[in-house]
Amino acid sequence: MGSQRDMPSREPKSSRERSLASEAYHRLFESIRRGELSPGARVLEVALAAELGISRTPVRDAVQRLESEGLLVHVPRDGLVVRQLSKREIIELYAMRAVLEGTAARMAAQHVSDAEVLELEELNQSLADAAGNVNAMVDANRDFHHSLYHAAKNPFLLTSVTSLNNALALLGGTTVDAKGRVGQAVDQHCAIIDALKQRDGDAAEQAAREHMASAQRIRMRMLRERPPTDPHAAPTS
Repeated sequence: MGSQRDMPSREPKSSRERSLASEAYHRLFESIRRGELSPGARVLEVALAAELGISRTPVRDAVQRLESEGLLVHVPRDGLVVRQLSKREIIELYAMRAVLEGTAARMAAQHVSDAEVLELEELNQSLADAAGNVNAMVDANRDFHHSLYHAAKNPFLLTSVTSLNNALALLGGTTVDAKGRVGQAVDQHCAIIDALKQRDGDAAEQAAREHMASAQRIRMRMLRERPPTDPHAAPTS
């Protein structure tokens, strides 16, 4: 009898906790991506649950998902922290990003529609118009690249890019906010778009790779200038 009375409430609770776990995951992911939770920063389930006003169960689910994606790791004496990539790993990450971006641009040159080209132009203009507004620049830049990936018409490429972007979140912050970068990015996007209009796969791939190379140079400079994280500082939710 007791187990039968429990059954009706089990599924709604599970559904709600899945929703809360998703919310907690996205909040944590965005905190990492924006640099609010920097590499090496500690993460406490109790503090996060209190901040979000939810129980620890959905928070634990969110944390486990971030661990499975490699964004959080356990460090002796420090506990759960945001993963810190080595210089070598960052270089390798950008090398793979250049490959995927170049491949996406090449494939898009073969499959892109006129409507998708127009969308890319509009998104690039949105990036130009957003200069000075960090969040708007990040959103416009992300939308541009997502549209490029979709224009490639290759779901396997899209899956690989999504996984790579999760790793990129560990770098925190954004390169488009660097001095002079937004104008440079807009010009480089224009080069990609021009190649797509010509259906020139070679030129599209080259333009995309050059775009990533300049982003890597800026990122490495940002990392050199960033102060080191104190792993023993007060834990962050």
